[in-house]
Order: sequence, then structure tokens, then C-alpha cells
Amino acid sequence: MGHRSLFAAALVGIILFFALSCHAESGPYYSFMHNAVTAAPLSFYDYIIVGGGTAGCPLAATLSQNYNVLLLERGGSPYGNPNITNLSAFGNSLSDPSPSSPAQRFISEDGVINSRARVLGGGTCLNAGFYTRAAPQYVREAGWDGRAVNESYEWVERVVAFQPAMGRWQRAVRDGLLEIGVVPYNGFTYDHMYGTKFGGTIFDRNGRRHTAADLLRYAKPSGLTVLLHAPVHKILFRTNGKGRKAAHGVIFRDEAGNAHRAYLNSGPRNEIILSSGALGSPQLLMLSGVGPSDHLKAHNITLVLDQPLVGQGMMDNPMNAIYIPSPIPVEVSLIEVVGITHNGAYIEAAGGENFGRGAHSTGDFGMFSPKIGQLSTVPPKQRTPEAIAKAVQLMESLEEAAFRGGFILEKIMGPISTGHLELRTQNPNDNPTVTFNYFKEALDLQRCVQGISTIERIVESKAFSTYKYNNLSLPTLLNMTANSPINLLPKHQNASSSLEQFCKDTVMTIWHYHGGCQVGRVVDTNYKVLGLDALRVIDGSTFNYSPGTNPQATVMMLGRYMGTRILNERLAHE
Repeated sequence: MGHRSLFAAALVGIILFFALSCHAESGPYYSFMHNAVTAAPLSFYDYIIVGGGTAGCPLAATLSQNYNVLLLERGGSPYGNPNITNLSAFGNSLSDPSPSSPAQRFISEDGVINSRARVLGGGTCLNAGFYTRAAPQYVREAGWDGRAVNESYEWVERVVAFQPAMGRWQRAVRDGLLEIGVVPYNGFTYDHMYGTKFGGTIFDRNGRRHTAADLLRYAKPSGLTVLLHAPVHKILFRTNGKGRKAAHGVIFRDEAGNAHRAYLNSGPRNEIILSSGALGSPQLLMLSGVGPSDHLKAHNITLVLDQPLVGQGMMDNPMNAIYIPSPIPVEVSLIEVVGITHNGAYIEAAGGENFGRGAHSTGDFGMFSPKIGQLSTVPPKQRTPEAIAKAVQLMESLEEAAFRGGFILEKIMGPISTGHLELRTQNPNDNPTVTFNYFKEALDLQRCVQGISTIERIVESKAFSTYKYNNLSLPTLLNMTANSPINLLPKHQNASSSLEQFCKDTVMTIWHYHGGCQVGRVVDTNYKVLGLDALRVIDGSTFNYSPGTNPQATVMMLGRYMGTRILNERLAHE
């Protein structure tokens, strides 16, 4: 099989590979974690947190130290699921389309395939694990207290952050970045700074993933109840003594379809907090009557507050990548080395001799499956059983060399292009419709072009030469990537002749979408929903742009930071 054929086959299985204690209790044995079917029909708490994800888990653990907290998670437990825990199985969950999957697939109106978490621990159970803090400027612009932010990051890092072992392929990418001038070299650090660095990971040296759910080990067991498979259908409001609408309860359902009601205990400082993510939080506000009045009327939802900015400002950092087949073996590695450029592009890399090895042994190929993989030989609209079977047969016949190599990707900062989210149905388990408007703003497209140009220079560098076939030109690599069905967008011939067109044709997600409940538009700087009482939103939906090269560290930090802030403010008044 020729190099071009090997490369095209390898693309089938690789580009989407990345894109997503005080009280001594450990994850699998949390005494406070239960299936929602065991919940009482009626219950009362000081805080009700909707969403046990990246922000919700550290938030619940913190508030439980002094108050009675209910954490409602629509998905199940991450513990005991090797597709979540094991680095070698990365991507399998993202390729599972079943209703019980920890990943719920959606396709934006832009035609880009994406995924949202449906599991305790949220996106930290699905992603490629890269751990890095936000830049100091981001912290200042957010109005956060720098000292408390650092303490909150450290609180998170004691449980979930590790230094990976850098292999030869990652070192070659690092040396290539330095050779082309992405300097200085900042070594291993969690900090976000210009130049090239070696970042952290939530996978330990044994290849075991540590998620936001592990932060629940900080919880006070007597102060926390975690209910799994408990999607919230509605926030309940009443008029308080000030004549304002205030949240005072929620309705959630268990797996059997039974409805449960959870209310706040009496008291002026008890609250409901949404931590359901960039899709879930604005969706639940709308389902509860908080959103654009015309849109809610069209869905026969009783209006509580006309808030036209709910669901606006949706953003997703576009990712574009170039796969480089290698003449020599490449160690399996997740995102480790990062180049942070001054032109607004972040350069990252991932490699492996056979990314699909774990899933390949089962004949399903994990997230690279022709059934549902974001990058597949079978276009999404043509995935009939016959076409899938033929593609699987082809992949099983490939030589091991077809899966040997790695890719270098770029993600742009920001972004500044924005879209919106709308309800599709009144069922919170259904995905809303979302449009991100990738590259609508010219600066975003310019940053992508500069990022791809940087990758081309790395591939051509002396430091990276060992891992590149000399007879594969850059235009060939670009065209092979562009001709693969990585999204539902129209294709253009010879995209390599225009990097602008290449960026548009090959746009993918890196799962860093955010917005929908932004600070200053839907919530104030204390994350309280504007115009309502006893209701906050604390998660990535509040971000005006994405922090650092990967947001998960900052989202976990935010849960701890705001939990501590809420506790301190409340205790000062009691």
C-alpha cells in the first residue's frame, strides 16, 4: 500500500483522537452517591446544584462543608467504566451513540460534529486530559481575586493534575516549535505563557484518568447527596417579599420516569445553582421560562422573565489539524507539548502508532468507527449498515503502518465569532439547536491561517524530519486532510492552494465550546442571574472567551473558587 493510501486510511482513525482528601472517601465508594430512583418524592436542601460536571463537582464538595447540598446529575457514574478511566481506551465513549453513553453526540447547525458530557465529572471524563491554567490577564479581566484563584487551582491539582512522561515524538514537536521561533521554552508548567511548554494532564503515569468527580472526595459526606440519572426538567419560581421572582425548587425525573421535587430550605441565602454546561444551562433556563419571550412562546413555555440574551454568545474554538504519517513507530501520547504564539494560535500535538488499537481488537475502532466517528471513510449521511460493514472490513485489512504517525493541530484563541442556541423540544434530554458561526469574523480565520502556516514550518523543520516521509509534500498532506469527510460541510478541490479555504473546509471542534449565559449579559460578576433571586449559573456557559489552551482546569477552579466565595460571604453574615 502506498504512502498516500496509508495516510488516507490513517486519517479514518486519528484526527478525532483529540480534538473533548479531607473526609477520606474515594470515588467508587461515595456513601452519598445514589441512583435517583431511590430519591424521595419530596426533599429540602440549602443548595441545589444542577449538573455534576466539571464545575458542579468541586462546587458541591466545597458548599457541603457547611451546608446541606443536593447535586443532580443527568448521567451515571464514571467509576468502573474502562472507556472513561483508561488512557488506552480514549475515544471509545465519544464513539458510543447509545442512550446510556457518557457522551451525547450533537451536530451544530454549522455542520460540525460535536459531543456533550452525560456523566458525573462532565467533560473531564471524555477529553484528552490536557491541564493548564488561564493566563493572569484572563483572571484580571474576569475580576477574580488572584490569590484565591491560585489557591483554588492548587486545591484541584492536588487530586487530578499530573506531569506526563514526554516521549520522543512529543520532544520532536517541541524541538520543532523552538527551531521555528516559538520561544522561549518554559519547560513543564501549568501556567499559560507565550512560547513553548510541556503541560499537565489528568492522566496519571499508569494511564488512569482522574476527573472532576474525584474532587468529591473533599466533600463532607453528611452534607452532600448526589443523585445520578436525574435530569432536571424545570426550575420552580415564586414571588418573594420584594416582589421579585425567586427560584425555590426543581423538578427532576428518575430512570423510571417518576417525577421528584426538591425545594430550598427556608432562608434568604439558600440558592439553586446551574452547572449544566454551555448547552445545558441556557437550555434549562429557557425550559423554565427564562429567555427570549417570542422563542418561549413558540414552544408554549410560560414566561417567567423575558431575557433575550439567554442562549446568545455561543462560541466554539475551531480546531484544524494536519496528520503526518511516520516512517518509524510513534509512541501513543495525548496533548502534552503546546506552542502559544503571539498571533492568537495555539499549536498542540498528539501521536501514536495505532490510536485505534484498543478498540481495533473488538472490531469496532472506537471513536474512529465508520459508524459514528467524526472522521471516517463513510460520510455521516451515507452510513448505511452495508457501507459501514464494508468500511470496517477495509480497516481490518489495513497494515499496521496505516495507523503509524501523529497529527499537529491548531486551535485559535477566543474566538470572536459568535452564534446562538435555541430549544428544539421541551425535553431536557434532547439536544438544543446550536450555531457557532465558525470563522464568521475575519480575525478568527486569519489566526487559523497563521496557525496552519506554523504547523507547516514544524513539519519542515530539521527537528521533526525523522518523523516525516520526504516524498510527501505539504500540499499533499493538506489535500488528503481536506478531502476526508470530517464534517458535513461542502468540499473544495485543491484546498491546499488557499489556507483560508482549508481552514473553512476542515474545521472541527476541540470541545471547548462556551457561552450562552455570559457574565454581564445573563449573570452578574457574582454569577447571579440578572432579574431573579436565589439563582446562579457557575460553569463555562458564563465565559466570554475560552481560558488558556484548555478550559477544564479553569472550570474546575471556578467551582472551587465560587464555592469558597459563597461560603465566606454567607458565614460572614451568620
